[in-house]
Amino acid sequence: MSRSFLALLLFMFLTKISVNGQLEEWCIADEQTPDTELQVALDWACGKGGADCSKIQKDQSCYYPNTVRDHASYAFNSYFQKYKKKGGTCFFNNAAMVIQVDPSHNSCHYEYMP
Repeated sequence: MSRSFLALLLFMFLTKISVNGQLEEWCIADEQTPDTELQVALDWACGKGGADCSKIQKDQSCYYPNTVRDHASYAFNSYFQKYKKKGGTCFFNNAAMVIQVDPSHNSCHYEYMP
């Protein structure tokens, strides 16, 4: 097999392409952002931003790990998926980033909307 074919196979394996041919994208907290900044952005996303933060409440499927970073990632993605077609972004004052690998883990499912 040629190297370019192997590279294409690896790319296809590592990235998810939705049914309509677009790359699937999720929005998560940037690992380099301090927790204090993440908390401000998390509060906005769950408040005025309109993200669905019900699953990061105590005893819900995305409460653990119980960290600001994990809760912010879930809230950022909820906002991003809900509003991306209406001009919403994954910026959060430079506290977030777009990824193409599904961040879901254990029983915590991160929403994706094509």
